[in-house]
Amino acid sequence: MNMVVALGLEGPLARAKCGSITIEVYKGDITQAEIEAIVNPANSLMIMGGGVAGAIRRAGGEEIEAEARKYAPVPVGKAIVTGAGKLQPRVRYVIHAPTMERPAMRTTREKVEKATRAALEAAASRGIREVALPAMGAGVGGLDVKTSMEAMLDALESLPDDVKSKIQRIVFVGYRDADAKKMVEVLKERASKRTSCIELT
Repeated sequence: MNMVVALGLEGPLARAKCGSITIEVYKGDITQAEIEAIVNPANSLMIMGGGVAGAIRRAGGEEIEAEARKYAPVPVGKAIVTGAGKLQPRVRYVIHAPTMERPAMRTTREKVEKATRAALEAAASRGIREVALPAMGAGVGGLDVKTSMEAMLDALESLPDDVKSKIQRIVFVGYRDADAKKMVEVLKERASKRTSCIELT
């Protein structure tokens, strides 16, 4: 496998398919990705303070937060799409999917699953075919990467076929080496289950 496919990211460390969707795992800073859209694990108030949200604001500019806050409050289970500010042209859109109601709250596996599903549905509705996701709900949200990845894969597998058919590629990005390795481990474990749509390639 080519180990540097996208600017600033190492990988793919693993590759799989779920129907027509290609799934990949990379290591690195999601704000350095070269992909159509990245997902911000937001709070409902759309305040981009810490964690991945803060990194996106620092790299992409305050205009991303200003645009997102026009939609606030956004409940968990919904997502909104904004421009990518200074991340363009590498990234065209930021999809803001709340995993918590207020900044720096703890989150749950259920909320991460809802947020991931909302992000992917928002992508499909906007014609966005490639999406990169961090470990949603890990870090500030308090979940471990294993739980986060399991919830994100649950969300992917539960998508209706008409949504799945509109998405070509999903990239999971682990910031640290240990995070990316855990994502790979969970992906391989899921692919080993007969009931899963996920198959390693």
